[in-house]
Amino acid sequence: MDKHLIHYKGSIQVMLLTGVLTLAQAAAIIVQAVYLAKAIVHLYEGANWQTAISAFTIFFIAHTARHFLQWAKSRLAFRFANRTSLEYQNLLVRKLFQIGPRAISQQGTGNLVTLCLEGIPQFRTYLELFIPRFISMICIPAVLLVYFFLTDAGTGAILITVLPIMIGFLILLGLAAQKQKDARWETYQLLSRHFTDSLRGLVTLKFLGRSKRHKKAIWEVSNKYRIATNRTLRVAFLSSFSLDFFSTLSVAVVAVELGIRLLNGHIGFEPALALLILAPEYFMPIRDLGSDYHATMDGKEAGEKIHRLLAMEQGLGKDLSFPVQAWNAASTLSVEGLEKKSAEENRTILQEVSFQVHGFKKIGIIGVSGAGKSTLIDLLSGFSAVSGGHISIDGTQVPHFSFREWQQQVNYIPQHPYIFAGSVKENIAWYAPDAPLEKIEEAVRITGLSELVQSFPNGLDEIIGQGGRALSGGEEQRIALARALLDSRPVMLFDEPTAHLDIETEQEIKRLMLPLLEHKLVFFATHRLHWMKQMDEILVMEDGKLAESGTFDELYRRNGAFYKLVMAHRGGRKDEVLQQVH
Repeated sequence: MDKHLIHYKGSIQVMLLTGVLTLAQAAAIIVQAVYLAKAIVHLYEGANWQTAISAFTIFFIAHTARHFLQWAKSRLAFRFANRTSLEYQNLLVRKLFQIGPRAISQQGTGNLVTLCLEGIPQFRTYLELFIPRFISMICIPAVLLVYFFLTDAGTGAILITVLPIMIGFLILLGLAAQKQKDARWETYQLLSRHFTDSLRGLVTLKFLGRSKRHKKAIWEVSNKYRIATNRTLRVAFLSSFSLDFFSTLSVAVVAVELGIRLLNGHIGFEPALALLILAPEYFMPIRDLGSDYHATMDGKEAGEKIHRLLAMEQGLGKDLSFPVQAWNAASTLSVEGLEKKSAEENRTILQEVSFQVHGFKKIGIIGVSGAGKSTLIDLLSGFSAVSGGHISIDGTQVPHFSFREWQQQVNYIPQHPYIFAGSVKENIAWYAPDAPLEKIEEAVRITGLSELVQSFPNGLDEIIGQGGRALSGGEEQRIALARALLDSRPVMLFDEPTAHLDIETEQEIKRLMLPLLEHKLVFFATHRLHWMKQMDEILVMEDGKLAESGTFDELYRRNGAFYKLVMAHRGGRKDEVLQQVH
């Protein structure tokens, strides 16, 4: 049983109501069996047809009531499962926005895509099936066992002896299936990650001439999943066969025992027949739970993964509100002793970061790979919660940047902007869906997309992204810049936006980008030194710390960490370096 099951909203009420309906259903099953036996015995003994008809009528009423109660239980479980899965779907999507792209990449994009698209329906199926099946397994055999002992203690003793054996065997099979299920889930995650990565890199593979070779890797991953699935199915079929075998064998033992005592005159025909009709009903809830257990294991595992993801600490407090005004020329951001610790890696990623920004400025964040640039951008964007330090915006103390008023002002442009499955126009107007066509066309012209759009047969209505026309890295960055141009947010955060571009494309993007940075608060993280000359201030990161800060000329004259970066850029020749960064 899932440890989270009783903590879902309304789960206790659903279980209690399902329990009441199940007890009523058990009573209907007993009435159904008793009056079916009566009707058969009346026909066998040649009684008048009115007596048999009245017994059959009660049987059909009980039979109808039984299935109506089953429908009511299923309906109740469906509503609860649908409501709960929808709630956790919303929580999951909100959490993905809170933890940000870097945490998502650590979890694996393919894993999260699989969890969102398939895990939620599996989780709903688990909730819908498990609650009524589990309660039926508890209530129906218990009620029938009481009736067995009241009617015939010998039959009750046989059935109560067999039941623990069946449950124990079900547990053993469940443990065996758990191992196979874990292996299958890991293989499925590998398949989903591989599939997602293959889709993303298909253009690159074709360009490098390795797309045909890649099909062997796809076959190997798919074959691993096929083998894991077959092993799981083997255990599931073995479980179903074993439960059917034991229940059938037990019913056969009861039938033989009742037949012998019936021949010896130790029990009447009618009660013996009623007990024999009820014997399969006694085992049916256990068989149903055993069959559905394998069908819902994926849903249970998906629920566990959803809970683990929701328990992540990154980006907490995004729904908090602080009286912070929109950033303007008179605004001030003060950061003192900013710190970020990683509980997973048991280390401090960022520490002793202090700086102050006033008004509209372009702040460059420079450093070698692993210096803490991207982590600082994550903290400033609110994708990751700070572990320590003091943050003040216009004199208002805030615990982190994951709050509504700040996030509504931030425009984040990553190294690889995401291109959604849609038209060029929809992608450009993603943050401003109501933007007029003239504004979109102006953004296209300013960002140098006019020639590309004109080359498309459908112009701005050309479908790009997944399932559409593929774009190069430079074209994707131009789409991201056009989005930013339509978006009037005053704070812009860049995380290595040109790291994957060649130098010619980067220079063209730089020429288009710089005018967009005016009258904005810009934090620009990069390891490309030539951007720093256009920055108003530079933050130099080194080993997770702010080594120094200042303008380009100030930092260069200090002969400190920035000077070392500049000199290392071109092998230490000062004249060459200065020419390059200028």
